Amino acid sequence: MEFEPLGISPDVIEFDMISLGENTSYSAEISGAGEIYALEEENTNLEPHEGMEFESEEAAKAFYNSYARRVGFSTRVSMSRRSRRDGAIIQRSFVCAKEGFRVEKDKFSPDSVARVKRPRTETRVGCKAILVVKIQDNGRWIVTGFVKEHNHDLVPPDKVHCLRSHRHVSGAAKSLIDTLQGAGIGPSGIMSALIKEYGGISNVGFTERDCRNYMRSSKQRTLGGDTQVLLDYLREKHCENSAFFYDVQGGEDQCMSNIFWADPKARANYTYFGDTVTFDTTYRSNRYRLPFAPFTGVNHHGQPVLFGCALLVNESEASFVWLFKTWFSAMAGQPPVSITTDHDRVIRLAITEVFPATRHRFCKWHIFKECQEKLSHVLSENPSFEAELHKCVNLPESIDEFECCWLSLVDRYDLGEHEWLQMIYADRWQWVPVYLRDTFFAEMSITQRGDSMNSYFDGYVNASTTLHQFVKLYEKALESRYEKEVKADYDTMNTAPVLKTPSPMEKQAASFYTRKLFIKFQEELVETLTFMASKVEDEESTSTYQVSKYGETHKAYFVKYCIREMKANCSCQMFEFSGLICRHILTVFRVTNVLTLPSHYVLKRWTRNAKSGVMLEEHTSDLLNNSRESLTFRYNNLRYEALKYVDEGVKTVEVYNVAVDALQEAANKVAIAKKNGGKFATVNGASKGDCAPRQSNENNSGGNHHRGLDQPQFSEDEEERRIQKLTRQLERARRKCEAYRANLLSVLKDIEQQKLQLTVKVQNIKLGMKDS
Repeated sequence: MEFEPLGISPDVIEFDMISLGENTSYSAEISGAGEIYALEEENTNLEPHEGMEFESEEAAKAFYNSYARRVGFSTRVSMSRRSRRDGAIIQRSFVCAKEGFRVEKDKFSPDSVARVKRPRTETRVGCKAILVVKIQDNGRWIVTGFVKEHNHDLVPPDKVHCLRSHRHVSGAAKSLIDTLQGAGIGPSGIMSALIKEYGGISNVGFTERDCRNYMRSSKQRTLGGDTQVLLDYLREKHCENSAFFYDVQGGEDQCMSNIFWADPKARANYTYFGDTVTFDTTYRSNRYRLPFAPFTGVNHHGQPVLFGCALLVNESEASFVWLFKTWFSAMAGQPPVSITTDHDRVIRLAITEVFPATRHRFCKWHIFKECQEKLSHVLSENPSFEAELHKCVNLPESIDEFECCWLSLVDRYDLGEHEWLQMIYADRWQWVPVYLRDTFFAEMSITQRGDSMNSYFDGYVNASTTLHQFVKLYEKALESRYEKEVKADYDTMNTAPVLKTPSPMEKQAASFYTRKLFIKFQEELVETLTFMASKVEDEESTSTYQVSKYGETHKAYFVKYCIREMKANCSCQMFEFSGLICRHILTVFRVTNVLTLPSHYVLKRWTRNAKSGVMLEEHTSDLLNNSRESLTFRYNNLRYEALKYVDEGVKTVEVYNVAVDALQEAANKVAIAKKNGGKFATVNGASKGDCAPRQSNENNSGGNHHRGLDQPQFSEDEEERRIQKLTRQLERARRKCEAYRANLLSVLKDIEQQKLQLTVKVQNIKLGMKDS
């Protein structure tokens, strides 16, 4: 029997190989160095039979795999026999992939149950189909056994390309994938191009998952040694400040593995604003060469803040589980209320495991972007479909309204059987706004979001940024974001907003909200002037109001208001979603003569003092046990507390003198504590300096805000001398303060004079311009 050579590329084709008594997977390499034969064109339908000869073991394997593709089953290499003389393989068995049964090791052990979270589906059914070949003295391989029959259904020709032994990314396909990946096209787009190029999915020879796997391995090769540059940077930062956290999956010797890091400021920011988190995987897309993902949040000015960064080399479920657990431990083990990610099955599984109590939301922008790809044929034929889809998702005020709108849209365009639409509809509770309104996401609008998840590194990372470049740009991005926060802090503290109503509530809100949040609140308050509220139900402790805009009674909201507790719930759920009270509740407050905003409607995370005092959760103080990071927190806290005295202390001379006395007294106490190593005196064997923090915490938890510090104990003579000394110091301080105050008034007077002169000059110039 004659065979002709078959040109197969020198790439690796994976087969499952098991030896006797073991369930071990191997990879068999088919090299172009050996001669591999196939049947002549007219004999392609020939079946194996005993006595057939092949030039090599690889030729026998390729023939049986080709036969399996025609028939409709997958193959793998099973048992082998070796020569006792030199250990060379003298017999091979090629079997159906469904041969035998999977060996369950320690099936009932407790450790095994804990380790296996989602058992693999059973694929082996004891099929007996087999081809056995044995080497002869002349070096050829002969078929010594063949079983044709299978005990299971065979795969039809249009689905045979999904079988594992027939999936192979050829050299030509790899070249095309590399080209398209470099152009920023994703796996789905690349597969569409390959299907068109090869004339059908069955001719491509592999699945989209194989394409993704190849692209991931290509990404790992592209990164090369750049990960070492990042590791060196992280080690240096950790040496400078031990509060700088970083970790590598599998240990630091694993340069081609996932990396996570968080600087002290990021970890401190989480204690204030860690109620909602975005895991931004925008840069994981193939448009970017940089596979990293930052954890971000929103600060009290509505600006993005960083909670940590990850380099994603491996994107398996186990890797994401490791990443989320590592980030969780770096953030002192306090889970967020909500987290937003892109629409990814693997990420969802990992979040479900690590954050079971956290509300997980898919980014709506990412789903709409997927829509442009998955429904390209619909969009090309029906240009209005995309706008209708956006309206269907964003505008409904109730779940029933959305369901009705969705079914109508799907029926109108005959998309009821579309697989992708069915999938996102099944996930609707994780991305459609009407299902998410009861959870806090720190966004000012339920339906109108930005174009994408607010990326922290916009303007610093683009499609050409490499990891080596990113290490240099990383700190620039941090500095830029910090400067913007400082500027927003300055604007809030030093500029007064323009009030638009005589409402005491507006003046009150202007005093504690940051500038941006006050503007949002002001918009809601002003809108109440166009709304009406009428009581529709009155129970013993709760009244229900129907609130609607003048002339739009068909679009009403319902507010349940408890007068005794001054608590209200609105059907729009804006407060639950954004933490800012809505115009509908404010309308009810207006008609019920509530003139100031109840304290429970003011979230501290939106106020100008969001970073002062007690942090987001008391137990997150464990995060600041590190000395360096504790220093940063104490500095920020003292700074904010001191600024409050400054704001109040400059209003009148009397208040100013009281503030100076209090600060001088505090300075003396600090000096004494510093001299005694942080301790005042010893009482019952314990220093008061040591006990003070605990006492203060206990008092705070009980609602009393005492200092928790007693005066140091001295004799009468020492006490008298100290009083005289402090009196002299106080007098000197008062004289200095008066001098400083006089100088300050003089400077202010000069500034006013210069301002007046400039005003006169400007007026003269304007008059001159009019005359000319």
